[in-house]
Parts: sequence; structure tokens; C-alpha cells
Amino acid sequence: MKIIARTLFSLLLIITTLNLSGQNNNLKNNTMENLKAGKNKVTFKSFGVDLIGNLYLPEGFDTNKKYKAIVGASPFPQVKEQVLATYGPEMANRGFVFLAFDYLGMGDSPALPGEFKQSRYMFRLIENTWDAVSYLGTLPFVNEIHGLGVCQGGSIIASAAVTDHRMKKIAMVSGMMAADAFQWTDRNMANQMTAAANNSKQKIYETEQPDYIAPFGLNDKQSRKEFVEAAAYPAMAGETYDYYGRDGVRGPKAVENFTNMHIGDQAMQSLISIGEAYADKIVQPTLVIYGTTASTAPCSTQFIDKLTNNHEVMALDEFSHVDFYYKPEAVKVSTDAVAEFFNK
Repeated sequence: MKIIARTLFSLLLIITTLNLSGQNNNLKNNTMENLKAGKNKVTFKSFGVDLIGNLYLPEGFDTNKKYKAIVGASPFPQVKEQVLATYGPEMANRGFVFLAFDYLGMGDSPALPGEFKQSRYMFRLIENTWDAVSYLGTLPFVNEIHGLGVCQGGSIIASAAVTDHRMKKIAMVSGMMAADAFQWTDRNMANQMTAAANNSKQKIYETEQPDYIAPFGLNDKQSRKEFVEAAAYPAMAGETYDYYGRDGVRGPKAVENFTNMHIGDQAMQSLISIGEAYADKIVQPTLVIYGTTASTAPCSTQFIDKLTNNHEVMALDEFSHVDFYYKPEAVKVSTDAVAEFFNK
């Protein structure tokens, strides 16, 4: 009886193993079979939940070939249908695999249990990026991974790359890597932001309800005239509205899962600039692209001054910070430069 029992147990174990193996192989094969040139919806794990992404693949994509891949990092407070939906197809057209995704709590990606949407916390953004790199590393057609960040995404990529050498090269466009001068020059303003964020965090903790604010002073209902007239810097406010505003090219009317409203305690993390502090530790070859007349230019120049690695700089007089988000001529310049840099 013991021999029979052991035999039956062994057969059951073999059958179960084969079934699980078959299921895994089928899942993998179905995933690979469903991938096609252009945009593909994908998911990957981070913090135990599924983050939602779009994987852009080049024309003539073949799972049997090898490609260089790029993990994209978006500006605050964007979702994958904004800047990354512009850069994804452009980089795919240049022969790259490009991953755009919604960070934890943003866009189509869920918040953690007990937490709230629109909670884009800096330290988690870095870990989400590491997990995005891990996901790309599981794809059999990827043989090299790079990082590309725009605006806050530049700080995320620079920070993530300090200890993630799986990214072989990194590029930042209109990046906010050296954000201290930009955020802390007016110390009173920074302290006011901190106080407001502290109050919001306490409120969220006590009520167990989200506390949403408009970080740029821009909500989802304002007209361009209303926002610009109330802003301290009308020129910058104008280009901000033209992209993010109610009637902007990538505002809440144009992008269904985007809102300008954000969780109120976010500044407690965003006021900490890690990329700048560790710039001299980055070993990967680095490309920095920025507009010289942009108010955010020091966030690139002061970062560049601290780099000790091999790096290249493209400083352009004709483009503003937001121009690189969507203006065709600016996007072409930046994506051509990034493709050339990653292909060296």
C-alpha cells in the first residue's frame, strides 16, 4: 500500500508540475504572440500590485530579434497618455522598445490598499522604476536597457540609476535633477509648502480620506485667462496651461484618466532632490537636454556641474521647458539626440 501511495503521489506531483509549467508557458507564449508593432497594453508587479503600462514596439517587430529598450519616466503629475505617449512612438520609430507606465496611484495603476489615487510619492517612483527595469529584463527580445526621463522624470531616472546599473545609459530632457535651487531659493515659499503638506498628511491620517489640492494652482475647470491672470509668472503660466489646462493639448478634457488635482502631502517628498545629491555617483554615460531660456535650466546645469561620468549636453536656445513635451520640432530634436546617444 505504501508503494502504491508513493507512486500515486509521485504521479500527482508530476501532473501538477506539468500543468503549472504548461500554464506558465501558455501565458508566456500568449503574451509574446499578442505583442505587435505599435502600442501594447502590459502590466508588471510593483509593491505587490499590477502597474499598467504601454509597451511601444518598432515597425517589423519580431520576438526572435533583439532590441534596445527604454524605460520612460514622466513629468509630475502626468500619466502615460501624456509626454510618454509622445516619446514612446517616436522612440519606437527609431527602433527601440519603449515602456511607458502609470506610477503607483496614478492613471490606470492602483493605489496601495488603504491609500488614495493621485499619490505620486518620490521614493516610490524610484522603486516603481526599478521594477519597470526588472520587467523589461524578463522580455526575451530585450538585450539592453536605458532610461529616459522628462521634467520630474529626469530626477526619477537619475536617482534610480545611481544604484541600478542594469540601465546602461540614461538621458534627461527638461529634467528637474538639481531641483534644490528651483524649489528652495525662496525658503519662505518652501516652508509654506511643507507646512501645508504636513497639515494635509495629518488630515489624511485622521480622517482616512484623501485631501486633494491643485499643486500648480491649476484645477481642471479654469479657463486660460483665469489661470494666467492669477499667476505670478504669466509667461510660464501660459505654457503650463496650454499643456495641462482644461483646454490644453494634454489636459483633463484630452486625457481621460488625468487630473491636475493631487494628494496634498506630496510636497513632503518632492522637496527632497536625490538625483542632485548623488550626481557624482552616477557611472552610466549620461545625456542632458534642456532649453537655455527655460526657468528650469539651472536644474540641468547645476546637475551637469556635479557629474563625474562621461556625459554629453545639448543646450538649445530656441525651446522652452514645456516645448519638449509636445512641440514637434522640439520633440524631434530630443528624440533624434537620444536615439543617437543610446545607439553609440
